[in-house]
Amino acid sequence: MKKTLYSLTLSDEVVREIDLLAHRRGMSRSGLINEILAEYVQVMTPQRWVSEVFRSVEELLAPSRELVPFFVPNASSMSMKSSLAYKYRPTVKYEVELRRTGNGGDGTLSVIFRTQSEELIQEMTQFFRLWKQFEDRRFARLGLPGRVYELYPGRFVRSIVLDGAQADTAEGIAGYVQCFDRLMKLWLAGQASPEELEQAYEREMTQLGVTL
Repeated sequence: MKKTLYSLTLSDEVVREIDLLAHRRGMSRSGLINEILAEYVQVMTPQRWVSEVFRSVEELLAPSRELVPFFVPNASSMSMKSSLAYKYRPTVKYEVELRRTGNGGDGTLSVIFRTQSEELIQEMTQFFRLWKQFEDRRFARLGLPGRVYELYPGRFVRSIVLDGAQADTAEGIAGYVQCFDRLMKLWLAGQASPEELEQAYEREMTQLGVTL
């Protein structure tokens, strides 16, 4: 959405309150004023679109006992935490960052974990590599461009492509993370082979009906 510099005359009292509110929300003065005016005249800004997606994801995950969502209004990212049934109950954090541009957009999903267990690191790394193989095969079969994947110590990152409506995007993010978390836990518990995981992945992605 194009932005242009405008000059406004505001009272000092209003600016003081705007600055306090902007600070609490982690926004700039201009950004907050833009959001307030956009909401008043019912214009959907990219930032508001992303916030509405995250709010919907939070609502969709509310009944979940596995994932705990955390969302700050007007932020470009949200996170979800999950505990692993492993020694010392290590946690995994899923962090989603979105950027809205026109009718589309992009973003990233980061899977972040911290553990001193070499065995757990190896098992999770193997799962991440299997997941990439599942997705490469699925996207190729659908005739869609693949996604970008990066693997760092303690972090797995996957690119996201936004080409759906707000509700579809929220449902897609919530469903995708739930599927990833569930299948990863099956793998770590030794309850599924790579073939069984891929079958479950294909089944759940087909049911979800959304490609991120």
